[in-house]
Amino acid sequence: MATSLTSHRPLLAVGLKTSAIFLFTLLAALIKSLDGEIPTGQAVFFRSFCAIPVIVVWLVLKGELRHGLIARNPMGHFWRGVLGTTAMALTFTGLALIPLPEATAIGYATPIFTIILASIMLGERVRLIRISAVAIGLLGVLIMIWPRLGTGGGLQDTATIGALLILAATCARSFVQIHIRQLVATDHTAAIAFYFSVTASLLSLTTWFFGWVTPTPEQLAKLIAAGVIGGVAQILVTSSYRFGPASMLAPIDYASMLFAVLIGYVWFGDWPTPVILTGAALVIAGNVIVVWREHQLGLERSKTRALRLPKS
Repeated sequence: MATSLTSHRPLLAVGLKTSAIFLFTLLAALIKSLDGEIPTGQAVFFRSFCAIPVIVVWLVLKGELRHGLIARNPMGHFWRGVLGTTAMALTFTGLALIPLPEATAIGYATPIFTIILASIMLGERVRLIRISAVAIGLLGVLIMIWPRLGTGGGLQDTATIGALLILAATCARSFVQIHIRQLVATDHTAAIAFYFSVTASLLSLTTWFFGWVTPTPEQLAKLIAAGVIGGVAQILVTSSYRFGPASMLAPIDYASMLFAVLIGYVWFGDWPTPVILTGAALVIAGNVIVVWREHQLGLERSKTRALRLPKS
């Protein structure tokens, strides 16, 4: 008899997801601490390439290496790599230009944009509650971005460019989410994780021709640490969903703001402005509404299935 690979252990699930969110925030801080002195393509390469050994070891320990090496949809993995690498490059570039809490807050818009794209590209139905959630989230994004657009330097201001780069990265991640929804229909999750790191490494390696720099020992340590931390965080977030439902774990993503505020203040002396906190609160509210609605729909579907089951 087959044994289920999942079990309901909520405390473990929350612990794994929270640890992953902290590590992802720490990764962003490491990249930001490079102060743009390392070319973006070079930083993306180290982040992707150094994560591969971590992922491979994890797949071996889980006995899923075979699944991780089977690519049933090679072009699907390629385009997922292109989109993901683009999002990573935009994020890394933007991090050097704006405070870590601000970049984190703008990134919360990914689920909002994903809903919009799912409606356009996948034909998913978006009802009034989701439309309201999207409107609230977009209002929050506008509140966060507007002060940057209204600065005296306009689009020439580096902070404005940084905010727009992070917003563009958020949109790119939304495309990634849509693409993954299609890719999981043919390929194993392990394959998606493995081939993304491989594709991102190869794509970013091509930027070597545009000029890489020889990192100092400190910079090299940060680049390698970013890759290893990224690989471990990816494993932790994947593992967390073995022990708890997505609806329970989704709100934990917003712990990244707490981590970003603490790390940003201690490491960089950054502190979120009231405008950023207000905008972030609205974006989070929009996302929470979506999570709540998905939970309600899940309960309704469960009741419907129960009513349809034959009585013994």
